[in-house]
Amino acid sequence: MDDLATPVVALKELVARLNREQNNTQDLLGSLGFALRSFTNLSQFLELIPMVASRVTKADGGALMVRQPDGGLRLERFHCNQEQRSAPLRQALELAVEEFSRANVPVPGLSLNEDWADRLDGWVTHAFGPGVQLFGASILQRSLERGRLYVFSYNPTYQWSESRQKLVRFVADQTAVALEQDELENELRQKQRLDRELEIGAEIQRQLLPRSCPKVDGLTLAARCQTASRVGGDYYDFIPIRDDARIDQYDSKPSANAQNPWGIAIGDVMGKGVPAGLIMTMLRGMLRAEVLNGHPPARILQHLNRVMYADLENSNRFVTLFYSEYDPQTRLLRYSNAAHNPPLLWRFASQSLHRLDTLGMLVGLEHDSHYDGGQVKLEPGDVVIYYTDGFTDAASPTGERFDEDNLLKSVQWACRRYDDPQRILDTLFDRVQQFIGSSKRNDDDMTLVALKVNLLH
Repeated sequence: MDDLATPVVALKELVARLNREQNNTQDLLGSLGFALRSFTNLSQFLELIPMVASRVTKADGGALMVRQPDGGLRLERFHCNQEQRSAPLRQALELAVEEFSRANVPVPGLSLNEDWADRLDGWVTHAFGPGVQLFGASILQRSLERGRLYVFSYNPTYQWSESRQKLVRFVADQTAVALEQDELENELRQKQRLDRELEIGAEIQRQLLPRSCPKVDGLTLAARCQTASRVGGDYYDFIPIRDDARIDQYDSKPSANAQNPWGIAIGDVMGKGVPAGLIMTMLRGMLRAEVLNGHPPARILQHLNRVMYADLENSNRFVTLFYSEYDPQTRLLRYSNAAHNPPLLWRFASQSLHRLDTLGMLVGLEHDSHYDGGQVKLEPGDVVIYYTDGFTDAASPTGERFDEDNLLKSVQWACRRYDDPQRILDTLFDRVQQFIGSSKRNDDDMTLVALKVNLLH
């Protein structure tokens, strides 16, 4: 009985030891999983990787190497439970990584490259020296090679069984998840910062655009701007010409200076988003400063172009701008165009449509651009429609453009039927929206300004 009892006891002890080892492994992997779910610091999480990988496989240590966005390689973390070998081995691995990076020119991007991993294995094996039992597992993120996890043992009888290899691969996979999670969180934080900046930019832009249309003797004005993104590149403005015409004329109360001339401008910065919005803000300030000098519209555009040329020269951005001035006492509209879409003049008496245009280059394209001037006397019932190319470039679901012909027909139809400029603008916006689809938003900013000379009673 004693002879039989001894093997049984030994077997029970072996089973118990294996159970304890299995429980220890499960506890370690469970702790790693918890750390992955709750970590807030990637560096602290990566500190665990070589240690956990070596402990669950009963090896002597591990090394985590991570590829950088530029293709370079870095020894991210290192662990060795043999203190006398730790410092020299770390130095050898750091030297191997440095020499490997020099010998293998980094390739931007993190595309999977099995040859890259094989070559790295060779350098790492050489750094460890003879007699080491080494195993490396790829850290893969969406089929992209992010690095390698190495686990090593100096025990000559140590063997890399299939179960041990699976454990290392599992830890490497957890590492890949942590790297991706950290990247996603960084992208989210960056997006949130950008969203806040865009919201600030949009708020500033909303404050700079006229809050309402001014009271001008004999005129009714309406305006509407619909941006494609939160910060747009379209611009319109109503500018008091004389010093005694103050900004408080923008409110809805009757103005004591309603007989003063007013500047009416509409423009479009090439592009959209924050850069276009910044240029639009700069344009507004410079144009208002030029208007105070009392020059005619053509001279104002010429001066504006010279001032803005230095700022726009290297930006690859330009501005189209139509600037006009209306005198309520003479009903004379003087204007000049810097390659903007010519406004449309609806003549009430003849029920005909005309373009208001002059020769002139984009603002910021050439330093010494010349701008011509024009003028027209408006009669009671006449309507002027200022617009940006967001209308004519609006695309239907099939890719067809709304184009200028459709705009002309829509303007004629609306001007014949409605006396209120706001009703005219709303009709034009509705027609474009029907054209591009009720559920689709236009890809470009759309702005309309309508000026109507009131009928005499």
